[in-house]
Amino acid sequence: MKIIRVNHLGLAPKNPEQSLSFFKNALGLESQGKERVSEQKVDVEFFGIDDTRLELLTATDPESPVAKFIETKGGGVQHVALEVDDIVAWIDHLTTMGVRMIDTAPRVGAHNTKIAFVHPAATGGLLIELVQEGNKQS
Repeated sequence: MKIIRVNHLGLAPKNPEQSLSFFKNALGLESQGKERVSEQKVDVEFFGIDDTRLELLTATDPESPVAKFIETKGGGVQHVALEVDDIVAWIDHLTTMGVRMIDTAPRVGAHNTKIAFVHPAATGGLLIELVQEGNKQS
């Protein structure tokens, strides 16, 4: 088992339109597309920098985790996603270590990935997402 890289940063801006304008116009980044992740109640717009993505998250429901994050934190980095080689093995490992998980089994994320979140109570308040790219075995 290994952590491969930081796959992406999930950014939850208070003003998504202003953030999109900044990324596109001031930074000159090109959007790599948009995707709705209905299970997470979020729209995601992707910007690539080398082999890492920045994901701008816009809540589609006021009860979504992203909407609640913005309400309490005012926006910012909502989560850090670590790409792993075997998400099931990582979930089993962390659970065995007594680490509290939000997801005890992988679910589908953006880009046809398998994802699982580690509970912030286990990380000192940080939301960590484990990601396995969709075309890899698990």
